[in-house]
Amino acid sequence: MSVPIAQLFSLDLVKAFVAVGRRMSITQAADDLCLTQSAVSRQIRALEDQVGARLFDRKQRGVAFTEAGERLFRTADHSVQQLQEVAADLRGSGSARSVTLTTSIGVMGLWLLPRLARLQERHPRIDVRLSASNTVHDLRADGFDLAVRYARVGTVPGNAVRLFDETLAPVAHPSVRDAIAAGAHGPLLDYDDTRPWLQWRLWVDEGAWRKARRQVIQLNQYDQVIQAALAGQGLAIGRIELLQPLIDSKQLAIVDIPCTPVRSAYSFWLLRAEDEPREDVRQVAQWICEEAGRVREWRCEQLAPYGARAAA
Repeated sequence: MSVPIAQLFSLDLVKAFVAVGRRMSITQAADDLCLTQSAVSRQIRALEDQVGARLFDRKQRGVAFTEAGERLFRTADHSVQQLQEVAADLRGSGSARSVTLTTSIGVMGLWLLPRLARLQERHPRIDVRLSASNTVHDLRADGFDLAVRYARVGTVPGNAVRLFDETLAPVAHPSVRDAIAAGAHGPLLDYDDTRPWLQWRLWVDEGAWRKARRQVIQLNQYDQVIQAALAGQGLAIGRIELLQPLIDSKQLAIVDIPCTPVRSAYSFWLLRAEDEPREDVRQVAQWICEEAGRVREWRCEQLAPYGARAAA
C-alpha cells in the first residue's frame, strides 16, 4: 500500500540522499550539488527524520548504507536517473543544450582555458559549460558530456581517446633559471600530492642535487605551484605538456640541471559519456583532439635538444 502523494519525501532531500549514495561521501556530494557539507548533512538528517530510520552509518572516511538506506537507494537512484534524462530531453527540445565538460583544476587552468578562444572562434554557436574539480565524476550520472582525465593505460574506459603523454622536467621563471645556471640554489616548489613522481624527493635523491641544502615550499594545488614559479619564487616540477602556453610565452623555462626530463606512466585522456554523442559534443571532442595533436608535435620540437633523455 502506497502513501498519499502529500506524504512523499521532498525531492531536494532525495537528491541529496542519492548524491551521497552515489559518492559514498558527503563532501563529494556537496561538491556535486554546489552546497556546503553542513547543508547536505542537514538534508540527510531531515530525510532520516521523515523515513523514521537511519540511512547511513558515518565512517571515519565517507559513509556506508544501513539496510534501510540501501533499500531506499535502489529505488531513489533509478528514479532520479530517469528524471535527469527526462530533464535533459525537455531542456534540449526548447533550447540549445550546453556541452558540459569536467576536468581537474590544474588541467582546466593551465591547458584548457588558454585555448578556449580558439574553440569559441571555430564554434561560436556552441555553448560550453566547464567544471573544474579534482573529483572524478560519473559522466552519465552527473550530467557531463566529456571529461579530460589523468590516468594510466588500462584504467580508462574502452572509448577513451589518448590525448598526450606526460613529460616531467624542472621549470622556473627565466630569471631563476639563469641564477641556477650561475650556481645559485633556489627554493624547491613541491606539490603536496600522493603521486610521488610529482614530488621533489624522487628527483633530489638522485645526482648532484642530493648534496645541496634547499628550502622546500609545499603547496596543495598544482596550479598554485606554477603560479609560485611564475612569480620567481623557486623551481617546480613542470608537467611540460600542460605548460606549453607559458613556455611559448617565455614566462617559464625548462631548467637544464642534473634532473633530466622523464616520461611519467600517466597520460591525459578524453572520455565521452556516450559512444555516439550528439553533433555539438562531437565537434567539441574533435577540437580537443586537434589541440592535443598540436601539443604532441610541440613536445617533440621542445624536447629535441634533450635527445633520448626525454623518453626515459
